[in-house]
Amino acid sequence: MFEKIHKYLHEVTPPRPRILQEMEAYAAKHGFPIIGPLVGRLLYQLTFLTKAERIMELGSGFGYSAYWFALAAGRKGRIIMTDSDMENKRLALRYFKQAGLQSQFDFRVGDALDVLQRSDGPFDIILNDIDKDDYPNTIDPVADRLRRGGLFITDNLIWSGKVCSKRHDKTTTAIVEFTERLYHDPRFFNTILPLRDGVAIAVRL
Repeated sequence: MFEKIHKYLHEVTPPRPRILQEMEAYAAKHGFPIIGPLVGRLLYQLTFLTKAERIMELGSGFGYSAYWFALAAGRKGRIIMTDSDMENKRLALRYFKQAGLQSQFDFRVGDALDVLQRSDGPFDIILNDIDKDDYPNTIDPVADRLRRGGLFITDNLIWSGKVCSKRHDKTTTAIVEFTERLYHDPRFFNTILPLRDGVAIAVRL
């Protein structure tokens, strides 16, 4: 049933701008994981509703999620992006230039958690999409750098349904640990939306 719902939601979602469609095609061709248009539209809405300007991404890939943030933030947007691959930075900046996006992008190549710990807050939104094994290590530094009322958004918390199994591998265990800790952390109020692969939206209290 979930696959049918997912297919339906994709079918009713309006076409994206040409550059976003090119990015989606690139991801499909190369097997590169991206948040996709369903979560992309959610990022746009959350950015618009909160009037977010300072945004940080822990794990940016080649810029798909940052594109959605930039569409909503416009010229006031200041987006710090992170990835370990210089080629992803080159691709992202090429796509952004072609699209004429007005936000300012600071793409830092290296370990996302190291970049976060060297960055000064407060941020309005922090997106978490790094290696899942490191998810539990994001909570404390994010709490220190997110403004009150800011959003901590985390992808892949359903993990293709693996979180529901009785036996967990190392990665699934890390995702479940992160989820439980985030729900019980008094610094956040968290909700998980079963959209695509599960998206957590935690408000910094």
